[in-house]
Amino acid sequence: MDRKRALKIALPAAAVAIAGALGLRLALRGGDGGTPTYETAPVTRGRVAAVVTASGTLSPLVTVQVGSQVSGRIQSLGADFNSRVKKGQVIARIDSSLFDSQVAQARANEAAAVAGVQGAEAALAEARRQNERNAALAAKSLISQADADATLAKLQAAESDLAAAKARVGQARAARVQADTNLAYTTIASPIDGVVISRDVDVGQTVAASLQAPTIFTLAEDLAKMEVHTSVAESDVGRVTQGMPVEFSVDAYAGERFGGAVKEVRYSPKTVQNVVTYDAVVSVDNSALKLRPGMTADVSFVVEALPDALLVPNAALRFRPPGAEPAPAGGAQGGVAARSGGARGGRPAGQGGAAPGATPGAARAGEPGAAGGGEGGPARAGAAPGGGSSAGGGVAPDGPRRGRRAVWVLAADGALRQVAVQVGPSDGKNTAILAGELAEGDRVVVGTSGGEPPAAPRAQQPPPMGRFL
Repeated sequence: MDRKRALKIALPAAAVAIAGALGLRLALRGGDGGTPTYETAPVTRGRVAAVVTASGTLSPLVTVQVGSQVSGRIQSLGADFNSRVKKGQVIARIDSSLFDSQVAQARANEAAAVAGVQGAEAALAEARRQNERNAALAAKSLISQADADATLAKLQAAESDLAAAKARVGQARAARVQADTNLAYTTIASPIDGVVISRDVDVGQTVAASLQAPTIFTLAEDLAKMEVHTSVAESDVGRVTQGMPVEFSVDAYAGERFGGAVKEVRYSPKTVQNVVTYDAVVSVDNSALKLRPGMTADVSFVVEALPDALLVPNAALRFRPPGAEPAPAGGAQGGVAARSGGARGGRPAGQGGAAPGATPGAARAGEPGAAGGGEGGPARAGAAPGGGSSAGGGVAPDGPRRGRRAVWVLAADGALRQVAVQVGPSDGKNTAILAGELAEGDRVVVGTSGGEPPAAPRAQQPPPMGRFL
């Protein structure tokens, strides 16, 4: 009986103690997260550019493959990799022994044909004299007409033999010219002034030119002027125009940017795995000779650029304070200025309140990203600055949509102030501010840590005493 009475007293006391400890712990935890900490970033000034990105390959402006039109063994080479050559310079020789003998044979055949012409001319002269004599005798009826006709036929045959002999001379001369030409082809000269970028044969190697000319050297005319052939996706090709400025980088010079301009956008499509791309050719000045043929270039076509603009991180345009609602109609604090590109502090006069008819909060109600909230990030999810599409090209994220948006500024006293702004081009990381009450150095909120205080826990009541009876 004493044990039952002790349990009736101890169990309710233990329940009250546990409930009190849980309530205190929940209260302490709620107090720690009640006040959020705002993460801020400064408003900066600098260059921003909206770009279309693609990948391409560097190539010389003019490339010539030097080959051999005759077969034979390489006897000597007059150039090597990276050699600078002049037009007409001998860069290779093929063993000419066989071709020398062919030339000698062709010349002998030509001489024989010429001698044949001389014999045919002598036979023709004899036939002509015989015909004249017989014609005179036939006129006096001293010989029969048949004999006169026979000598005439011999004359005509001699004339035909002379014509054939002259034709054989022409054939022999053509064969001799061909043999001379083949002999000349054993000496290979550079067709242009340039640089050897590839050598495909060695001394002693035999080249066969039976079906196509084998390549011996590949020459680049001028490496100071090069091209980048890029593959631009069909969704982006409309934004790439002739003369557009271009920036690109190569892996060999990390962190260094090279410049160029669009030379042409070719109409011929290329389809790879059902992705249609177009070749945009970029002219590049390579006076420093840093760039080499075959390098892979990450190209950015500069669609729009502002050299000196106020910049805010894209995260600031996506931020919305916990529990905040889109700004009501009637004007957000610090609305869009009527001036263009102005801001406080040392800016031109003319700043004022919100522009007439401007939607406060820089967004329409319900629009994604209204009042700095919602999703206003890159135009293509998952895209990164400088990244390309699967076809080797893509659009660098434009960030928030153009138009009126809102950012939240953290004042010195810790209070938040909503500022309506008009945004411009974006490079996927920062967005240009075209108008709004922002100044360089202002701290815009890009995120929070912590959260709203949780609801206060209700005290747990001990179970009724009768439950343990």
